[in-house]
Amino acid sequence: MGGHSHWAGIKHKKALVDAKKGKVFTKLIREITIAAKIGGADLTSNARLRKAVDDAKAANMPADNVKRAIMKGTGQLPGTIYEEITYEGYGPGSAAVIVECTTDNKNRTFAEIRKIFSNHGGSIGTSGCVSYMFSKKGVIWIDKENATEETLMDVALEAGAEDIKTEEDGFEVITPMESLDAVKSALEAKGIKVESAELTMIPSNEVAINDVETAGKIERMIEALDDHDDTKNVFTNHSIAEDILAQLDK
Repeated sequence: MGGHSHWAGIKHKKALVDAKKGKVFTKLIREITIAAKIGGADLTSNARLRKAVDDAKAANMPADNVKRAIMKGTGQLPGTIYEEITYEGYGPGSAAVIVECTTDNKNRTFAEIRKIFSNHGGSIGTSGCVSYMFSKKGVIWIDKENATEETLMDVALEAGAEDIKTEEDGFEVITPMESLDAVKSALEAKGIKVESAELTMIPSNEVAINDVETAGKIERMIEALDDHDDTKNVFTNHSIAEDILAQLDK
């Protein structure tokens, strides 16, 4: 597992499956509601809300659902009060794991997330126990068919990006947290299609998982955490070699 990039790929593939379950709508509605509550209903001045609404459109969420979620966030409509909470811990192979959740019941969510850690050979820890190993960054994904590396270097770096990583089927543009929206807008202004743009936690160092059994355990734990209704994001610092990943896929 190549850390954040591999998991971003998994999440991209899972989006279609989750949409069939209806889970993606639930998670998007929560994000829209919280974004509107924190930053207001104006999309031009609320980058987080603008991204959440863009994600909702990409998932084909009805416009009325988006509107109601915004109105609940701003208090114009009654609705459930959600809170954001982050859990930290360790998975199999001593991998560091961060789970960002949105919940209306912190006690219930904590118990359920702790159980997932425990059931998969991990352990939940105290706040701050692993977050110091990560940096919050923006990550923009561009398919190779939509841009050349040279063009991305010119446009993205000029707009404030920190780095561009070339993957097998595309490019990862890494930005400071506060520059994600500006870099995304600059790319789109040049006609470059952005497949995804999100804030993520990039590990300073990765933990190599070198055996199939441990790799299977950590992958199953991450998937179980991601599948939980209250989970917004899961980040980890573990890395799995391609040959081991191939065995897991069999």
